Amino acid sequence: MPTRIAMHRWLLSTTALLLLAGCARRPVAGPEAIRWQHARQLVVVTTSDWNADHGTLRRFSRAGGDDWRSAGTAIPVVIGRAGAAWGLGLHDMPRDGAQATGPVKQEGDGRSPAGVFAIGEAFGYARTVDTGLPYAAMQASDYCIDVSGSPLYNRIVDANVVGADAVKDSTEPMRRDLHVDGDQRYRQGFVIEHNPQGKPAAGSCIFAHLWKSPDGNTAGCTAMDPATMQSLLAWLDARRQPVFVLLPRSEYDRLQAAWHLPTLEP
Repeated sequence: MPTRIAMHRWLLSTTALLLLAGCARRPVAGPEAIRWQHARQLVVVTTSDWNADHGTLRRFSRAGGDDWRSAGTAIPVVIGRAGAAWGLGLHDMPRDGAQATGPVKQEGDGRSPAGVFAIGEAFGYARTVDTGLPYAAMQASDYCIDVSGSPLYNRIVDANVVGADAVKDSTEPMRRDLHVDGDQRYRQGFVIEHNPQGKPAAGSCIFAHLWKSPDGNTAGCTAMDPATMQSLLAWLDARRQPVFVLLPRSEYDRLQAAWHLPTLEP
């Protein structure tokens, strides 16, 4: 997008289009009721359980009504330091009666959102990057607002546009290399569209980005090595309406048929 404050405008419109493909908010078997039915690229991350902070990333593609086909090898990734929790995305939150079937994402809980999410813009420190996603080159004045009470909650904004007071309490400068001792984790990444409507305290600023080390974890994002990120960005194409899936393996296996997800190898 041409300005940082407009970064999520395209993401919200993408989510809205995908939502139009859905119907009733209840478990269904027909592919016509899956909100991501038009997706032709799928990034899947699975973990061993709700509390695991490491996982495996796989990618899949399809054409027309074809089945999903693997589009690469399985790659290790790291996720939130506390594991995963149901987020707000394209899916209906699975429930057992009135209760969700797992933890529910909250701001600051250290968990990565679980579910199915639109993939938004790519971002990074360079002026350009090889990707089929819209790309935003981050500046020193760009922040993602993680302050739940802010009207800009869960949006990437330019402090030169919204004012310094609007970003002063945010802990998410997008140029971490300039603000956090040369940190390279946001040098390349893309937005995972969790909580696109900015529901208060439901979690914000969820990205795929570079990891600090393979033994670490994140505050709620999904992180990977630079070679994997570079390959993934070059593969992703907004015209193919890509989506991101993160689930504990037991939940993935339980929902795979109903959500029309690819079968994974053991």
